[in-house]
Amino acid sequence: MAETSIPREPGRRPAWWRSIGPALITACVVFGPGSLLISSNVGAKYGCELLWMLILSGILMGTYMTTAARIGVVGGMTPCTLIAQRLGRPAAAVVSINLCLICTTFQFANNLAVVAAARALVPEVPPIIVLVALNGLIITFLFTAKHVYQLLEKVMKVMVGVILVSFVINLVLAAPNLIGISKGLIPGIPDGLSFELPHRVEGKIEDSMLLIASLLGTTFSVAAAFYQGNLVRERGWTIKDYSSGISDSIAGVTVITTVSAVIMITTATVIPGKQADDIGVLAQALQPLLGSTAYIIFCVGLFAVAMNPFLINAIIGGSILADGLGKPPRLSDRFSRIFTVVVLLVGMVVATLALRTGQKPVSLIIFGSALTVIGNPLMAATILWLANNKAIMGEHRNNLIQNTLGVAGFIVVVFMAVRVLIRVALNFV
Repeated sequence: MAETSIPREPGRRPAWWRSIGPALITACVVFGPGSLLISSNVGAKYGCELLWMLILSGILMGTYMTTAARIGVVGGMTPCTLIAQRLGRPAAAVVSINLCLICTTFQFANNLAVVAAARALVPEVPPIIVLVALNGLIITFLFTAKHVYQLLEKVMKVMVGVILVSFVINLVLAAPNLIGISKGLIPGIPDGLSFELPHRVEGKIEDSMLLIASLLGTTFSVAAAFYQGNLVRERGWTIKDYSSGISDSIAGVTVITTVSAVIMITTATVIPGKQADDIGVLAQALQPLLGSTAYIIFCVGLFAVAMNPFLINAIIGGSILADGLGKPPRLSDRFSRIFTVVVLLVGMVVATLALRTGQKPVSLIIFGSALTVIGNPLMAATILWLANNKAIMGEHRNNLIQNTLGVAGFIVVVFMAVRVLIRVALNFV
């Protein structure tokens, strides 16, 4: 195990500020356009009734993030390297390919969100031009920037702070019903929501839980949690930094859950009962703060939120794939950058083809986010196996509470994966 501890930043910033980093990067990739649009839709459709589910998913996400961080710190290697040592390189490759595919699906949603915002701001510009120009700029940055991780961490600390403060201010001005919020913390199933499996009705696929699957896919992302093990190695954390690593993970998942809850409460207050399948409708959620300019500002905000995880998500897919194939996994390494470009290009091409179907971008983003649930069971099982391996973790193996929450999370992702797989299969029947 390397003995390099957390690199110290110059200046006299507090210790807690220096320790925050990996989990905020995870927060930025998890809270992307999918989270913004889906939380808005859930709030508009179900009000605050599903706040309890959001909090539950946050607890499960926190469990897996802290577990993956602990694996990276205690194991002294990335999760894929640990898998390769014990199960062989093919097993590590399977895990990394699975995670890379999940990131590619997220990238598909990121591209669609950028198109949705661009269409509203500059409708005369063809979507393909927007996507090619954006991805081209990012690829150029990727191969010219040095110290990619350090730069991303600094930018993300600022971005997360701005997003959190903006939405909290907007929530306060919206003056939500505190009693309704309190009731939403009590577990219950809203009217019209059932656990019935997806099925066809008059030629159309009916799935009342598609929005819920999307909410879980963007809030409880096991794939993003898995990457915590890589990020703590990127920072050079050791067992001495164990407590800081756990605190960092908790901070990251708190940000994800808080922002999603704020958005859900805001739309539940401002546009209750409305079908938020259009950017113009979603923009009304910002009217308490922005008035008549809400539509333009919302579109600009959507573009910014889409850009927030755009590069990070692709980097995660690229570096994990490099790691699983036995190549250097650091963000600035050659193979990580090459595979990152592959994720960027595939996400752009798939988004372009999807747009040619004529469906609304918001609907495609929700469906794309739901698809990310499919790969989560393998990632969850891998994290649980590593966390309970005595040879790797020693005295830091999962305890009863951690395993109980971990198994609960595994059951949730398996259940949602089955539902999404059935829905995908129905598209080909």
